[in-house]
Amino acid sequence: MDPLHANAAAVGAFPIRFLAEAMRNPVSAPEDHAGPDPDDAFQARLLDGVSRTFALTIPQLPPTLARVVSNAYLLCRIMDTIEDEAALSPATKRDFSARFVDAVAGLGSSDRFSGELAPLLSVQTLQAEHELIRETPRVLSITHRFPAPQRDALARCVRVMGEGMVSFQEQKRERGLADLATLDRYCYHVAGVVGEMLTRLFCEHSPEIALNREKLIPLAVSFGQGLQMTNILKDIWTDLSRGACWLPRDVFAKTGFDLNELAPGRSDERFARGLETLVAIAHAHLKNAVRYAVLIPAEEVGIRNFCLWAIGMAVLTLRKISRHPNFQSGDEVKISRRSVRATVVASRLAASRDRTIRLLFHLAGRGLPSIAEGAG
Repeated sequence: MDPLHANAAAVGAFPIRFLAEAMRNPVSAPEDHAGPDPDDAFQARLLDGVSRTFALTIPQLPPTLARVVSNAYLLCRIMDTIEDEAALSPATKRDFSARFVDAVAGLGSSDRFSGELAPLLSVQTLQAEHELIRETPRVLSITHRFPAPQRDALARCVRVMGEGMVSFQEQKRERGLADLATLDRYCYHVAGVVGEMLTRLFCEHSPEIALNREKLIPLAVSFGQGLQMTNILKDIWTDLSRGACWLPRDVFAKTGFDLNELAPGRSDERFARGLETLVAIAHAHLKNAVRYAVLIPAEEVGIRNFCLWAIGMAVLTLRKISRHPNFQSGDEVKISRRSVRATVVASRLAASRDRTIRLLFHLAGRGLPSIAEGAG
């Protein structure tokens, strides 16, 4: 298949004229904001190890924003590493989370935190995350050089995230979360608060964006939930292998499926119906994410691309999950590099055109259930 038609298939019939224009003007590599600054190069290297997605999207931001958002993501990933480490007890996770929150706020020793946590990480933790924990003091040295409003935004995000993660880790629960409302709270602590932080940083960067602050904040929380729910659905089996399950029991109870029966390789229509409900809810949150993106002034193309690339990749992931509800690993519903490229192409060409953004999102999500359909 030739590249043009391959990309068109990957995004689900995005308008051909946009992709044809892209083929005449191929997508270049993301602009390198690191330049001669060793801290920027250091953060970029760590990002590439712990998140290829954010390593791709963050450089689209204006350089000063890219620097602080890179740092913010690394801080969040340190907190994630604490949460995900199976070798740590809930009490130990609470201790390290609190110490990290203090270190971000400049109230505790990052050297001691790093030196005591690093030896406790198991082989199940990615080597890139081992390195991130070892390099925590340098990451925080960058954090502490940001202006006060940026430091405050990052510190609040880490604090709220840490409190929520530890609380959910310590809850004695059956497999899965009690209900959809509990899932909403979990998604806020691990992703919605990140949306709030990013919005604060964007408003600090641009007075024009700040004019829409009151509209952006609630949409940012929904945006974060859409991305987090997509990840939860994609990573069902990876999480289960670590003894975690973030699916809401009430949604599946309505279809007659007990999450205690959850196991890869089993085809169950009851589970598929519950999964489709969650796909529909995640899709609804991503619709709010599009509303968020078009509230960013059109001249802020870099910020729009940062948002749109994440939205596009999430929608395409939901399509794969919806079409293959009996998938047995995240790799089966992971979008291809071709799909990523198509998302980048379409977003770059549409970034300053609100109506085109909405059209592309509609086309990319064609066939996904609405909330009413999923709930049925």
